[in-house]
Amino acid sequence: MAALTLLIIRHAEKPGENWPGPGSQFDATPDKESLVIRGWERAGAWTALFGAGLGGTDYPTPGAVYAANPQGTGDDVSQRPAETVSALSPRLGLQTNLTYAKGQEKALVTELLGLSGVVLVAWEHKAIVEDLVPLLPIASGTPPTHWNGSRYDVVLRFDRADGATGFAFRELFPMLLSGDSDKPLH
Repeated sequence: MAALTLLIIRHAEKPGENWPGPGSQFDATPDKESLVIRGWERAGAWTALFGAGLGGTDYPTPGAVYAANPQGTGDDVSQRPAETVSALSPRLGLQTNLTYAKGQEKALVTELLGLSGVVLVAWEHKAIVEDLVPLLPIASGTPPTHWNGSRYDVVLRFDRADGATGFAFRELFPMLLSGDSDKPLH
């Protein structure tokens, strides 16, 4: 297998939790499935971290960006994962891959495992720990099995060395916005 680094983030802040205001699309159109102002700030912070080389070796620049399809499957629709990386992808000269929706994690992981380089994935937090991460072959480290609903500030990093089949896991805390934590998810 080729060397692969997967960087997995939760979509940015949403309405109804700890941040005031309704969700809104980029053009300020109200939308309960979109980010709140704090979420748009975090999307910008992710763009600076991953898109301007500010993160050093811990936060390498992605060569591919994936997000959950905003159309979803069935009743499960959300603009937030795609909005979270909506400024990052163009900054990197990439198009966000929106092929997979929440509920299609198995197909997503199958595709990801065949890639090489650095790949960023923006997804919904419960699906990350329940449906996506358990499908990754882990050689070292212990990924979280629970993601606190109030945490938007964590990067799950999975590194597969050239020729290896399993990933080494690390949980990273970039501390991008006020109030961010440096405590592990579990």
